Amino acid sequence: MRASSIERPPELIVFDNSYARDLPDACVAWQPCAAPAPRSLFFNRALAEELGLDVQGLDSPEGVSIFAGNAVPAGAQPVAQAYAGHQFGGFSPQLGDGRAVLLGEIIDRRGQRRDLALKGSGRTPFARGGDGKAAVGPMLREALLGESMHALGVPTSRALAVVATGESVRRERRLPGAVLTRIAASHLRVGTLQFFAARGQIDTLRRVADYAIARHDPALIGDPDRYVGLLGAVAERQAALVAQWMNLGFIHGVMNTDNMTLSGETIDYGPCAFIEAYDPQTVFSSIDAAGRYAFGNQPAIARWNLARLAEALLPLIVDDADGADAEIRAIDRVMPVIEAFPAWYEAHWRAGQRAKLGLSAAEGATEITRLVDDWLALLHAHAVDFTLGWRRLVDAAAGDDAPLRSLFANAPALAPWLARWRALSERDLAASGLSPPERVRRMRAANPAIIARNHQVEQALAAASDAADLAPFERLLTALRHPDDEKGDSAAFAEPAPRAFTAGYRTFCGT
Repeated sequence: MRASSIERPPELIVFDNSYARDLPDACVAWQPCAAPAPRSLFFNRALAEELGLDVQGLDSPEGVSIFAGNAVPAGAQPVAQAYAGHQFGGFSPQLGDGRAVLLGEIIDRRGQRRDLALKGSGRTPFARGGDGKAAVGPMLREALLGESMHALGVPTSRALAVVATGESVRRERRLPGAVLTRIAASHLRVGTLQFFAARGQIDTLRRVADYAIARHDPALIGDPDRYVGLLGAVAERQAALVAQWMNLGFIHGVMNTDNMTLSGETIDYGPCAFIEAYDPQTVFSSIDAAGRYAFGNQPAIARWNLARLAEALLPLIVDDADGADAEIRAIDRVMPVIEAFPAWYEAHWRAGQRAKLGLSAAEGATEITRLVDDWLALLHAHAVDFTLGWRRLVDAAAGDDAPLRSLFANAPALAPWLARWRALSERDLAASGLSPPERVRRMRAANPAIIARNHQVEQALAAASDAADLAPFERLLTALRHPDDEKGDSAAFAEPAPRAFTAGYRTFCGT
């Protein structure tokens, strides 16, 4: 462990560090770098309450010192985690936490184990030429996007705090530095298992897989087929997660295997964005020149990543008793999971689409499928804003077509589809027994008005980074935490960006 003079503050966080304790070969003990002049930019009091932390104690200079990496809490065992990963299709055998430190784990009020990690806290042994630091803008982006996704009901890591370090970091230009404190169900990734499989370290691979099972799928403990079961459980969680992304218009931007969690949470909000004018081929990420991670490609990429997870697990699934055919038989055992993924994803996605249309599963599955496909084709053909198109459909369900029609340059083109939707809706209401007001309420819940609009995020981050003005960030954060509210002060946050902005918009990974 690196020598450090970092102070030890009073016990504000109670840790139980199973990863460092059970998997010493999967991490390196390490200390965060101290920040010269830490200053709080964001503290998530609601999340701290949910975690059962000492809110008052952490919302103080002592808390800032912890979140900056200057004071390691009593009971913490800081480690940098090892992992590998396929990045844009090419395998990197060693990635790891190059600029992050897992301080440890806490047990929240519901008895759930959660990771508490610092991001941007300096170089670690896994750093690959970078400075290990982070800038204010990208760290506040993680706070905004994590809170937005949480409010939208999407499983996600979340920011507990963001602290300015008082030093600058060198990117294209000098930027103010910051450290993020991230909470996650775990930081176990597909790439975590790939790291040990690639090295032939089968005993460690087995311990990591068993640890993942104990943490996320305890019903599989002791099951002779638990590694196939783990693959299936991860695949089902990812099917549900990616379906939610697709139903909200979210583009992760960098779906490398080191960014796919075993827990089924969204993690690493780097070059992410939301689509505006609907187009499945939308790409905003500056590093995705070939469009590998375009919006419409995300389900297929998730399946590709799961195939890489299956490969990493194969050494644990091979039964030597099968002799020369052992590996072939192991592949035969995992392939049904990989082959089932598209149907699992489709089921989650179609269920979400039905909810967005205000339709139950009571009848007309084939007709609903055609209705969904034709609706998306209309949005694409007329370059309609994805979020507003769905939200204005709620207005139509409440009896006012005008806001929806106004989104189409050729409004008459919408009429035939609207007639079909209304006819199916009437039959669906009769079959389901829902009242029209309840149907509208459910549609509003499925079709948010407020998402993290790209131009608004950029404006808020620029103000915070360039002018140390957090007011735009705080206004946007408040709106994102109430995605169904498009009235009053929140109304402006429902508006799309000017076409010229979106046409030239690019996101960056923030490293």
